[in-house]
Amino acid sequence: MFVTVNGIRLHFDVDGAKLVPDGPRMRERPTVLLLHGGPGGDHSTFKPAFAPLTDTAQLVYLDHRGQGRSDRGPREAWNLDQWGDDIRAFCDALGIEKPIVLGYSFGGIVAQAYATRHPDHPGKLILYSTTPKVDRQEIYGVFERLGGPRARAVAEARWHTPGLDSMAAYREVCSPLYNRRARPDPDAAARVLRNDDVALHFAGPDKESARFDFREALSRITCPTLVVAGEDDPITPISRSEEIARRLPPHLVRFERFANAGHGVHNDDPEAAMALLRAFVAG
Repeated sequence: MFVTVNGIRLHFDVDGAKLVPDGPRMRERPTVLLLHGGPGGDHSTFKPAFAPLTDTAQLVYLDHRGQGRSDRGPREAWNLDQWGDDIRAFCDALGIEKPIVLGYSFGGIVAQAYATRHPDHPGKLILYSTTPKVDRQEIYGVFERLGGPRARAVAEARWHTPGLDSMAAYREVCSPLYNRRARPDPDAAARVLRNDDVALHFAGPDKESARFDFREALSRITCPTLVVAGEDDPITPISRSEEIARRLPPHLVRFERFANAGHGVHNDDPEAAMALLRAFVAG
């Protein structure tokens, strides 16, 4: 499905009903808006892992501007301010009031842009395996701890000399280190509609990925926020989630860390991850 938002068509999908029969009435359930990682990926990475949440909420999956099945739009609009504003406008266009916005990885960075620019809009926020500011040296160090010197070298090349070759090497060598306990889906990567142009536009030594910094702005968030991280996450190390939790208003934040888990706890410990998310959404 498509909706026109800020001048372009954004693709979205819906899983689960908003209204469900409950005796003599129709009961309204919360809407969870899921923001995928990347940049340059699509919402398919959430499927089917997040389907169990449909017993608690309606799920809305969105492809960011320039990614997945959404329109590409002008390159100059591939930036965090625009992606964050698109979230607000998308919800307004569909009549989604007080959404629970779950931002995963790069989607968590977009969620921070959205929530700090529109702090009165979300009902709740889930910042999931993400970062308020990139620290490449820390990332390289975790990759070296998990995969040795070659993994560090490949990760360094990915961001120091970004290009299709260095990205391909990174997917081969470094991506398997994201989750060491997960049961890989051999078809998952093939399902993703990838736009590497967005990744190259956003991620590089002189690109926005090296400049953004939400640490000070996080104090503007006014809704309950769940921060979730795995202790063996190489791409958004757990210190980054600790930083988010420190910067948020203390009475609004809940921080959950998982041992023996990497990037996206649902990949390593799906039952525990879904139980945590379900409780926060329903609470």
